[in-house]
Amino acid sequence: MAEVRAEMVANVWKVLVAQGDTVEDGDTLIILESMKMEIPVIAEDDGVITELKVAEGDVIQEGDLIAVID
Repeated sequence: MAEVRAEMVANVWKVLVAQGDTVEDGDTLIILESMKMEIPVIAEDDGVITELKVAEGDVIQEGDLIAVID
C-alpha cells in the first residue's frame, strides 16, 4: 500500500483518476495549481486506486492524503 500525500498547499485543479483505476509508476493522478503554476502529482507505485480523497476545487494542505494505491 502506498499513500500519496500533498507536498504543498494548493488547489486541486484537475483529477485524472478515479477510485478503482489501475495506475503505473509515473502516471499523473491529479494536477494541483499553486501560484498560477500547474503541479502534477505522480504515482510512485503500480497498483489500484483504493481511496481518492480529493475532488476538483478542493484546497489541500501540505501532508494531506490525496490517494491510496494498493
